[in-house]
Amino acid sequence: MGAASPGGVSPSLAWPESGRRYGGGSEPSPRPGGCHRRGASPKVSPSGCLVGFMRRSRRCTRTPRPRWTIPCWPSASSSVSTPTGPMSSTATRLLRTPRVWGGGGAFGCVSPLSPRESRAVTGSGWRSWGMDQGAGKRVKERGNGWRSRRTGGGAGCGLPRDGKGLIRLIAPQNLINPPPGPPSLPPTALHSGFKEVERELPGAEDLDGAARALMRLQDVYALSVKGMANGVFQRAGASCPPLYSPGRRVSLSADDCFHVGKVAYDTGDYYHSIAWLEEAVGLFRLSYGSWNPEDRSSLEDALDHLAFSYFMAGNISHALSLSREFLHYDPSNQRVVRNVAKYEKLLEMGTAASARPLQRPNSTRLQSRDAYEELCQRPGGQLAPEHLLRLSCSYETNGSPYLFLQPAKKEVVWIQPYVALYHDFISDAEAETIKGLAGPRLQRSVVASGEKQQKAEYRISKSAWLKDTADPVVRALEQRIAAVTGLDLRPPYAEYLQVVNYGLGGHYEPHFDHATSRKSPLYRMKSGNRIATVMIYLSAVEAGGSTAFVYANFSVPVVKNAALFWWNLRRNGDGDGDTLHAGCPVLAGDKWVANKWIHEHGQEFRRPCGADPQD
Repeated sequence: MGAASPGGVSPSLAWPESGRRYGGGSEPSPRPGGCHRRGASPKVSPSGCLVGFMRRSRRCTRTPRPRWTIPCWPSASSSVSTPTGPMSSTATRLLRTPRVWGGGGAFGCVSPLSPRESRAVTGSGWRSWGMDQGAGKRVKERGNGWRSRRTGGGAGCGLPRDGKGLIRLIAPQNLINPPPGPPSLPPTALHSGFKEVERELPGAEDLDGAARALMRLQDVYALSVKGMANGVFQRAGASCPPLYSPGRRVSLSADDCFHVGKVAYDTGDYYHSIAWLEEAVGLFRLSYGSWNPEDRSSLEDALDHLAFSYFMAGNISHALSLSREFLHYDPSNQRVVRNVAKYEKLLEMGTAASARPLQRPNSTRLQSRDAYEELCQRPGGQLAPEHLLRLSCSYETNGSPYLFLQPAKKEVVWIQPYVALYHDFISDAEAETIKGLAGPRLQRSVVASGEKQQKAEYRISKSAWLKDTADPVVRALEQRIAAVTGLDLRPPYAEYLQVVNYGLGGHYEPHFDHATSRKSPLYRMKSGNRIATVMIYLSAVEAGGSTAFVYANFSVPVVKNAALFWWNLRRNGDGDGDTLHAGCPVLAGDKWVANKWIHEHGQEFRRPCGADPQD
């Protein structure tokens, strides 16, 4: 059977006050198995520590956490309540107001606010839950970003903010522990300087984007999760050599793998969450008993999320096995104890027999996904021998005096659609100048959606627009494009030069450059549709990043300083469906391209209509 939605959303497993955020939400990262007694009464030991944690680390710096549960009961149409999973950021947002959760009438329960939602957050960084007003005032007066909680019947203790862990991973050490020196800068200058540095540091959105990029690479290149965690780009279940062998192998930690799985878990993507959480569980088991100060998760976290992922996937027996292992480390967790009883009841009822295999999600509804991914995996854009016989290389002047002394090095890559690659089209110095001009202007790329433009998951990159007046290099480049193509690039017959940067996992799924609807923003230029595209590779990449023409069934690898040209429209003005193309995800390196889109108006005598109306 398909697993129903959780009726009683579980209590938020213990959450340490760390700088990392999971699932793009506003909550700190979940960590059951931290320094508190989860699922127990608010009373704590004199040291305030969970006994198991003391055995592992012999010390404790975290606050005891009170038990918090949500009352949940089966509805009249159900005889078995549904197990509840660890709290996700999505569920937390839904709990801002009391509401009923239910799946197909199987069950339902009223969910109050979670402790994380009821905590007050002030400008000084103070957060409290269950604290009287007087205690809150004392904490605020103390300042310095410290926190305090007073649990019902338990002892309160203060904790400094633990925000250095994330920054320590992604910034030079001297940003956190600067060398000693005279305190010459006033506090306001230090604060403004820190804010300036902070804007350059990755945030929660960047971390989640990196997790999604790893899952994208896993899918498009059919990579093994275990290999990726070990720094090896090896196809899953394949005996062929790795797609890419880095000079220096960098492995992912158990905490890294948990974060990737948690991002998938929070969006209900159990296909990916199971694979990455399995890897996280395996790595946590290997290091169990040792303490890593940079970890924001634990073996208990991974087991908890993995068990519920398997339940949602329909594999109840494995969910039961993982939940029992969880209780071996944390036998006092009442939610998991209840889940175990529910799993056993479901197995007795024979529910496990209806489990179905997981299907990989297709969030962008890409119909040509298989062909696109096969082209991206094809090494070096290999062509069939029958196509090679029709291709050619030549020096071209195109009748332009601009090219007489230095003809263009033209390679015909494909006949239909016509695609040509011009080698050494731009110099290294010119490429660096263009990247330098575009760098400060880069913003998240957008796509046309009807009459508007918006961000989209199927295009992940940053882009900027450069006028020909921005620098003499841009003007010279546009003159070169005009000479090679023989087209008119004067305004408004062409768009500004667009510079695009693709990072790790950056991609652009199959699309057309020309407009397929008269409502497209392209027609606002009053110069018709895009008749041709010139794409210049400003950098090399170590692996991935090919340009794949899906319907024509060929791909062009990145060639530094070369320019790729193709016609988007036929001579009769109709769009050429064979030009459906995509930018494959960057597997390793940094990809920079410059796009010049030329419109059909102004080209009537430069590319006239043919005698055949179908041409």
